[in-house]
Amino acid sequence: MPSSDVRDPLWIAVGDIHDEVERFSFIPELSQADGIIVTGDLTVTGGIKQAERVMDALCTHNLPVFAQIGNMDRPEVDTWLTEKDCNLHTFTRELTPDIAIFGVGGSTFTPFGTPSEFPESSVAAWLEACWHKARTYPHSVLISHNPPKDTACDVIPGNVHVGSSAVREFLEEAQPEICLCGHIHEARAVDRVGRTLVVNPGMLSQGGYVLLCAKRGQLTAELKILKD
Repeated sequence: MPSSDVRDPLWIAVGDIHDEVERFSFIPELSQADGIIVTGDLTVTGGIKQAERVMDALCTHNLPVFAQIGNMDRPEVDTWLTEKDCNLHTFTRELTPDIAIFGVGGSTFTPFGTPSEFPESSVAAWLEACWHKARTYPHSVLISHNPPKDTACDVIPGNVHVGSSAVREFLEEAQPEICLCGHIHEARAVDRVGRTLVVNPGMLSQGGYVLLCAKRGQLTAELKILKD
């Protein structure tokens, strides 16, 4: 940073809100934040009406919000977020002149037939398109609702890994500094794919969130948990 009295930029990332946004207001770092990032699943199979309630609650903090659909949000929410100019799904956004974030929402196919599921080939194509722009920045962060396969962030009971192989392969090749994900509630964890730090904070209602910070020109992502 240019001088010691300029504080480091800070963003708060959450996911898997599922209409339960109440705990967000208790995040202690809110007063220091420069913005909010939502990795997906604003609702429980909800449409625009439900997503708008969540976004309105987040926007009461007078901070910019970037968000994307998870697999539990209806496709119409994706269109609505684009119209609001805050969508991350298939978009690359500039956080600072040195930092880009880019997103892939929804999930790969699940046994539950949720509203926004896509083939691995679509995920791979979206990642490549976003990376074409994001790679021109000195620092980059992937916001992927679906965690990369075969990490601590995608494992369900029985030690079964259910993440995206396309996200995994992209991280192995592109190596953005950080990947913030969600989707698998029970896989709140921190892991690495090569040099890429991968963080899944789990459900917001269970207190998980991430502090994304640029400290002395370096990006950090810290998993935090609200106390009950």
